[in-house]
Amino acid sequence: MTHPTVTVRSLLAVGALVLSLTALTALTALCPAQYALLARPIPVAERFAVTEWRLPATSPPFAAILFVPATWLPVATLKAVVVVGNVLLLALLVRLSWRFVARRPATAPVPTSAPAASATPQLSVPVAVPLSVLVAVGLWLEPVFRTVLHGEISVALACLILWDLTRPDHALGKGFAIGIAAGVELTPALFIAYLLLTGRPGDVRAGLTALASLIGTMLLGALVLPRSSLDFWTLRVFGASHPGEAWSADNQSLQGLFARALHTPEPGVGWAVACVVITFAGLWLARRAVVRAGHEAWGVLAIALTALLVSPVSWSHHWVWCVPLLAVLFAEGRWRTAAAVALVFSARTFLLVPHEGGAELQLPWWQQAPASPYPLLALAVLAALAYGAYRHRRRRKTVPQVPPVRPLPLSQLPASNSSASTMR
Repeated sequence: MTHPTVTVRSLLAVGALVLSLTALTALTALCPAQYALLARPIPVAERFAVTEWRLPATSPPFAAILFVPATWLPVATLKAVVVVGNVLLLALLVRLSWRFVARRPATAPVPTSAPAASATPQLSVPVAVPLSVLVAVGLWLEPVFRTVLHGEISVALACLILWDLTRPDHALGKGFAIGIAAGVELTPALFIAYLLLTGRPGDVRAGLTALASLIGTMLLGALVLPRSSLDFWTLRVFGASHPGEAWSADNQSLQGLFARALHTPEPGVGWAVACVVITFAGLWLARRAVVRAGHEAWGVLAIALTALLVSPVSWSHHWVWCVPLLAVLFAEGRWRTAAAVALVFSARTFLLVPHEGGAELQLPWWQQAPASPYPLLALAVLAALAYGAYRHRRRRKTVPQVPPVRPLPLSQLPASNSSASTMR
């Protein structure tokens, strides 16, 4: 029986994680004013508010049922469990992200020419980097940092979705976890539409399973909490701004961007039309990336970014999909782009703009970009995918297609090669 050897490299990797956690704890303790801003109460209707801070309850009733066991623990114990659990989930998200970018779908299209083959990026997953180092660095991405600090479930939902998507097509119940994630937060429901629209048999089966799983969460919520379910699915689910102040800089969705840019708390028809256009564009880009080019990673990322954009409210901690995005960029060798994306998700520029008394509605033009870094980055990624799809289409038109060689009929084969002449 062999035992793992403790090396200097492994000690340094663990030390980096411990140092990162210590610095995170010290920063939170020494800078309470900055993070009190993150935790400030959001004004909502009284009947939708929970806890002593009157925070909004915005998830489906199924989520309330799912988290009942959290009430069995003392608050101090629950805080420790949530912090440790989110750090472990971040490690799982990093592992799933690397497995995700290295996955090759069985039905990926085969390039028919050399130029088309060269257009496919070569993946080189840097497995030599210790997992603890990646987790130590990932903790300082603002969406991850806020998830750990506030005990959010964004990393857990991303893990559920990525785990389900990286399972083999023939895996039993593939799609079930995506339906559960959509039952907790409605935003992942767009992944169900993505699976159904790809047209691949394995994806369609997974999409139908996810849809059935989502319906199951709705029925369970209606059975246990009938009044709350009726209230949520008939009224609150259609409220565009029910989670709080849509114009708040913490809201990094398309609605928040429009509200701040137009200086109005109700973006109106312009925002609604933009959401419809971006939803269809994101689904089209995802299907094209998967079916036409075989880039499944970019197809899934297109859906994730589209869902975050069109959701009425996407708080900054919802953007933990920056971890898979960075994994794909690093795996494709796009180091400069990855560094720029990491800078956007760690700079926290939206915290620097004025927040008091609805000041976000009066921001000058030069503060609009710092106030909406995540949606602007997502729009840039979708635009880059659209440009890539356009170039791929032009390349296929310009490359001459070699007609397939048809085999000769058996009657035209030389007699010396036929089975009859061999028998003679």
